[in-house]
Amino acid sequence: MIDLNFLGRLRNKGKIKKSFTTAKISYLRRIRWAVSAFYFAMGLCFATWASRIPDIKTTLQLSEGDLGTILFALPLGQLVIMPFSGKLVSRFGSHRMLVFSLFFYVFSLTNIGLAAQSWQLSLGLFVFGIFGNLANIAVNTQGVYTEVLFKKTIMSSFHGMWSFAGFTGALVGLAMLAFKLTPYIHFLIIGAIVLLLIAFNYKFLIVAKEKIEIEKKKMFTKPDSALIWLGVIAFCCMASEGVMFDWSGIYFKDVIKAPGPLVILGYTSFMITMASGRFIGDSLILKFGRKTVLQISGIMISLGLFTAVIFPYIIPATIAFMFVGLGVSTVVPTVYSIAGKNKTVSPSVALTTVSSVSFLGFLLGPPVIGYIAEFSSLRFSFAFIGVFGILITIMVSRIKAIA
Repeated sequence: MIDLNFLGRLRNKGKIKKSFTTAKISYLRRIRWAVSAFYFAMGLCFATWASRIPDIKTTLQLSEGDLGTILFALPLGQLVIMPFSGKLVSRFGSHRMLVFSLFFYVFSLTNIGLAAQSWQLSLGLFVFGIFGNLANIAVNTQGVYTEVLFKKTIMSSFHGMWSFAGFTGALVGLAMLAFKLTPYIHFLIIGAIVLLLIAFNYKFLIVAKEKIEIEKKKMFTKPDSALIWLGVIAFCCMASEGVMFDWSGIYFKDVIKAPGPLVILGYTSFMITMASGRFIGDSLILKFGRKTVLQISGIMISLGLFTAVIFPYIIPATIAFMFVGLGVSTVVPTVYSIAGKNKTVSPSVALTTVSSVSFLGFLLGPPVIGYIAEFSSLRFSFAFIGVFGILITIMVSRIKAIA
C-alpha cells in the first residue's frame, strides 16, 4: 500500500519565544482570544461562500451535475497545496503565514462573487481552496502553541469558534438575502469584517522558531489497520459534513421549495447544532464514553438525512438537519483523539494516516451528490449519504481501539 503519510514525516518542532512563556495570565487570555478570532474569521469566510451557493447556481444556470463538477475545484486546490503547507508554515512562521493566507483567503472569496461563467467560478474556488488550506495549517499551529502556554486542552473550543462562525455566517446570509444584496456585495462586507479582525488581533499571535525535521521512512509501508478503520469512520462523517455545507441550501431550494431567504434555513439549523455539539462534546464523552457517543452520532446522521428525504417539508427537514449537525459534531474530533493515542506509531503519523483517508470524504462527497442527483434525484442522493451514518455505527461497534 502506498504510504499516504508524507506529512507525518515532517514534524514541526517549535520553540516559543520566552516572552510568551513568561507572560501574565491576562496576556495569555488575550492571545487565546486572538487565536479564537482567527478561527472565527476562517469559519465566517467559508460559511459566507456556502450560504450563497443556491444563488450562484441559479445565476450561472448550473445543473446539479455542473455544480458537482465545479465543487471539485475547492478541495482540489486544498489537495494541490497540502504537501507544501507545512513546509511554508515552518519556513516563514505560523504567525506570518496565518495573516498572509487569511488575507488572500478573503480576497479570493470576494473574487468568487464576480464569477460570471462556470470556469471563473471553478478558478475562484481553486484559489479559495489553496489559501484556505494554508490558513488552516497556520491557525492550527497557533492553536497547538496556545495549548502549550495554557498547559491544558483547549483545541476543541477553537474548533467550536469555527463552527460558531458558520452559524453566524448563515444568519448574515439570511439578512443579505432579505435585503437582496448580490453575492459580491455580501462577500465584500464579510471581507471588511475579517480584515478588521486581522488588524485587531495579529499582534497577539504567538511567535515561535519553527523547524522541520525529516524522518527517514520507506515509500511503501503497511499502516496500522485500526488507524485505517478510524480513517474510514472519519471519511463517512466528513462526506456527510461536506454534503451539508455545499448542498443543504440547494436541497431546501429545489426539494423543500423553501421561499426566499428561508433557502438557507437548513444550513443554519445544521450549523447551530454542529457548533453546540462541539462545545458540549467533551462532557458527553466523559459521561457516556467514546464508543456510545460515536454510535449515537452515526444513528443521528442517518436519522436526520432519511427524515429529510421522507418528509421534504420545511419544519421536519429543518429538525432533520439539526440531527445531522449534532451527529457530525463529535465524530472527527473524537476519532482524531483516539488516533493520537495509538501505541504503534507516533501521534503525528497516526493523525496523518487518519486525516489522509478522511480528507477523501470531504473531497468526494459533494461532487458525488451532484452526479447522483443528475442521474436520479437530489432526494435519492441524500438518502445515499444517509447510509454512511449506519456504517459509522457498525464500524464503531467492531473496532477494539474505541472504548
